Amino acid sequence: MSKLLSQMPQMSRRHILGSAGLLGLFAAMPGYARAMASGDFSLIRKQVENYVATKKVAGMLVSLGFGAQPAALIGAGNLALDIPTPVDANSLWRVYSMTKPITGMAAMMLIEQGKLKLDQPIADFIPEFANMKVLTDPAKSLDAVPAKTLITPRHLMTHTAGLGYNIITKGPLLEEYNKLGINPAAVSKTPIPGFPMPAPTPSIDEFARRVASLPLIAEPGTVWSYSIGLDLLGYVIQVASGMEFGAFLKKSMFDPLGMTSSYFTVPQSEVARLSTNYAPFAGALIPIDPAQDSIFTVPPAFPFGGAGLVTSAADYDRFLAMLVGKGQLNGTRIMSEATALMGMSNLLPPGVETKGTMADGSGFGAGGRVGIGTDTSPIGTYGWGGAAGTVAFVDHVRGIRASGYTQYMPSDTYPFQREFPKMVYEQLKAMG
Repeated sequence: MSKLLSQMPQMSRRHILGSAGLLGLFAAMPGYARAMASGDFSLIRKQVENYVATKKVAGMLVSLGFGAQPAALIGAGNLALDIPTPVDANSLWRVYSMTKPITGMAAMMLIEQGKLKLDQPIADFIPEFANMKVLTDPAKSLDAVPAKTLITPRHLMTHTAGLGYNIITKGPLLEEYNKLGINPAAVSKTPIPGFPMPAPTPSIDEFARRVASLPLIAEPGTVWSYSIGLDLLGYVIQVASGMEFGAFLKKSMFDPLGMTSSYFTVPQSEVARLSTNYAPFAGALIPIDPAQDSIFTVPPAFPFGGAGLVTSAADYDRFLAMLVGKGQLNGTRIMSEATALMGMSNLLPPGVETKGTMADGSGFGAGGRVGIGTDTSPIGTYGWGGAAGTVAFVDHVRGIRASGYTQYMPSDTYPFQREFPKMVYEQLKAMG
């Protein structure tokens, strides 16, 4: 499984929030509200229906909204090839790394409450992180020297803590991650032939201790490295809030926003809404996590803040609408406007190296990529995608929220994620 995940190519700099020429599209769009009101989503519908008709996916759904108005849904296909239930707003999807913005914004809520500081050492909450070491040659050995900088929440939410990921990390550190079960993600109950399984993931407190026992890839604050940072941030949130991380999300975010279909463990009563996850292979779709026997029906070692959520388009759209509303949805405010805008701003440490990474050419905020004002990275955009093909972003300057759902791994088997933002803006331009 580890090898399978390591072979999932990651999103390029133009994925999620970066398609060439977006600023030109913005300039040509006369009115988003008027465009949404027309209800003609022919460009998106054509692409969605084509994915299903050509059997690239079993089902696909796009949710598109303006301001706090109800989202328009454009969908085709079913929950699975063997489940003749059409996809809809309440279908359940494994959103994997789309969990990261939710965790990042949860941390921002605690920062607003004064229970956490953006640049506070996480060693204040997890003492084992007080004396970290940094690898001298990550590709060849575990030799390390003392770190000069303490890891902070800013580092965790922006992937600049120097931590690794077993879908990214190489060399001796990867072996240690797998040996110690530092693998906060679930794919399938069934081992995939030819792919070694990491050790079981431990409880969150033991997970944190094991991470702290290993050296870092780089000095905190110096290099962008996609990582387990948001999973570790979930534990920081737990300690700082005095509540189990999943319970904190439910009380502070999910319940106030009316997100009633967001789960770290899908209840048996809701399995009928769950999609199947597939691996496209030789023109066929191989089920790697069938809905009826999904690994997401089994409680995880802990709520994975980086990749653990299963949710519906309706639920995730409420999260996005809250962001467009700068911290509030339909009169319910869960964070101040200043906090929401800070979370959607560029929080990267000054001088951090991003060249050749998923943050190249853009900024990074509380768990998601943010626009910095270039042609491929417009100001006001914030979002991220998931390992099984899902994708979401908001444009809080222009009032747009958009998300796309389907289930296949690796996520770049098709260009759906990469082309999603441009598809959305071209559709709105055509409707204007």
